[in-house]
Amino acid sequence: MMVSMIMIGGSRALASSKRVKEVLNTDIDLNDDAVRERISNGQSAPEVKAGRIEFRDVSFRYYMNNKNNVLHNISFSVEPGEIVGIIGSTGSGKTSLVQLIPRLYDVCDGSVLVDGVDVRDYLLDDLRGSVAMVLQKNVLFSGSIEDNLRWGDENASMEDIKRVAAYAQADGFVSSFTDGYDTHIEQGGVNVSGGQKQRLCIARALLAHPKILILDDSTSAVDTATEAAIRSNFLKEIPDTTKIIIAQRISSVIDADKILVMNEGHIVGEGTHDELINNCETYQEIYYSQMDKEEAV
Repeated sequence: MMVSMIMIGGSRALASSKRVKEVLNTDIDLNDDAVRERISNGQSAPEVKAGRIEFRDVSFRYYMNNKNNVLHNISFSVEPGEIVGIIGSTGSGKTSLVQLIPRLYDVCDGSVLVDGVDVRDYLLDDLRGSVAMVLQKNVLFSGSIEDNLRWGDENASMEDIKRVAAYAQADGFVSSFTDGYDTHIEQGGVNVSGGQKQRLCIARALLAHPKILILDDSTSAVDTATEAAIRSNFLKEIPDTTKIIIAQRISSVIDADKILVMNEGHIVGEGTHDELINNCETYQEIYYSQMDKEEAV
């Protein structure tokens, strides 16, 4: 019986090891080998300095053999320091759009440029080190609050940590804890609320001093007053950082320099709130539906 169990276990282990090796040996599609080769030949690698973003006729699909694009012929530009809001229904392509900036995916057609340089011509570490993303589902690690924030900059001083936490409206509740910034965070941040988790992740992103900051519905669990305070701090404290805010609430993007309205992978409206409320039907529908809900409440 023992011998037969060993044989069965061994055959299962062999099959499993084969699958694990297939994953480990898979070639990574997203790489910067071409850039590194140019560097080895004496060329210098570009660096993100200002944070200007431009999409040129970008189309994208997750699988190359898929006939249906997720994004269709997207073109727009963002100047350094601008605040751009992106709004649209679920599944309209908002997150897919911003994931192309730090090269989490590559475009299928067209090009994405940062400071006039195609993102594929940057070293991945340099590009992603200049772009900070805060997602709706944030990740906190087991350890102290300070340890979690230092993922943004491991060499940051305690003064810097407290300053960015104040910008993100996190310093108040952290200081109220008995152990302050030494408070232990359980794996996944299960011992803090959703809003607290989001604010800590925003503070962590700010500590990295990014040239481009992307907030992907990352204040959905925060009350409107706190959210307004965070946006106000963005204007005062990081005016030179390009900020892209994806939101479901129009109140989150109403003061943005530019708002992009997306629907089924297309940009159907672009402009300020005042411009869109007069000439974009999709934006009008979102705005008035939210206003009706607020009045009902």
